[in-house]
Amino acid sequence: MTDPAKAPQTTPGEISQWPMLKIVYRTDKEAIAKLLPPGIDPGETPNVNLTIYNLPVNEEPEYGVLITVNADYQGQSGEYAIGYGIDQEAAIHISVMMNGQPKFPATTEYYRLGPNVTARCHHQGYTFLNFTATVGEEDQIKGDPERFEWWTKYSRKVGGEEGYDFPPHVVKVHGKYGPGYRLALDGKLTLLDSPWDPIATMLPLREQISSHLWWPEYRSRSVTIAGELDPKAFWPFVDTIGGSRWPGHLGAPPKKK
Repeated sequence: MTDPAKAPQTTPGEISQWPMLKIVYRTDKEAIAKLLPPGIDPGETPNVNLTIYNLPVNEEPEYGVLITVNADYQGQSGEYAIGYGIDQEAAIHISVMMNGQPKFPATTEYYRLGPNVTARCHHQGYTFLNFTATVGEEDQIKGDPERFEWWTKYSRKVGGEEGYDFPPHVVKVHGKYGPGYRLALDGKLTLLDSPWDPIATMLPLREQISSHLWWPEYRSRSVTIAGELDPKAFWPFVDTIGGSRWPGHLGAPPKKK
């Protein structure tokens, strides 16, 4: 049985030690390849990684959901960020403009009540993700996790014609962690159809691999420009749904033909 004395102990109401809800599922490698701009390649395993969280950003709680896919850049394995759906407006535009971090407005419900964990994510009136689980045993992480995440930063030419005021670059996010504390979950992920967050159709769930609650030890995080992408090859990936990296049309879902 899980020893509650070993779990992180926090002051009631404290948000800085909320665990991350980490869910991994397998999709189709071809589905991931369609979302990656030339120069960023699908990873060895076609996994989608979901992180649902409540973290302090600008000294306020930010509920969010991060969607990434396994992807390699210049031989380094990592994860390509499809989007961060968050409920804190102040952090959206500055994150996109400064670093290319693909944030967009969304609402997340995420809580634990006794042994039960629940998470739901909503955007533009659609619920696109639902997860329910019960808490299992402690699942220790061996070693110190290290993580690479890829964002893309670019600025289209003023006036709307093809071209850039700032050509597309890959932004590398490098995080280092201690193992922290992790609990396995016995849960079920359900992806729901949404034109604004087409995860169910563009990254279909083929096999649910794992789900955990994780209290990481944060050690370091750097955000740097890693290299430039081919501007012409990137052009078909310029138009997205909002600040995400889902393919879009003038910021909205693509028009149905």
